[in-house]
Amino acid sequence: MLVVFVGCVIFLFLIDQIYEIIRMLEKIALNASVNMVYVETILKIIGIAYIAEFGAQITKDAGQGAIASKIELGGKILILAMAIPILTVIIETVISLIPR
Repeated sequence: MLVVFVGCVIFLFLIDQIYEIIRMLEKIALNASVNMVYVETILKIIGIAYIAEFGAQITKDAGQGAIASKIELGGKILILAMAIPILTVIIETVISLIPR
């Protein structure tokens, strides 16, 4: 329980910096005229990666390596599922650049 508590406290101390980074990325995306849907999706993917890693590390610390590997796998599958729309746009863009 101590590991979970300390991890949450550290995360809460870093919330302000995380918020500033997100705002900076959104401002850069607006200046570059990037569709905000893609930026939001990428930020969600990053969030899933951090949460999955945090959960896996906690379960490893509790001596549950098998559960930790399942958490990591679940995080990777969620990331892949969320990345499909972005991958589709990239593939469509590359195909449209190929001369016929």
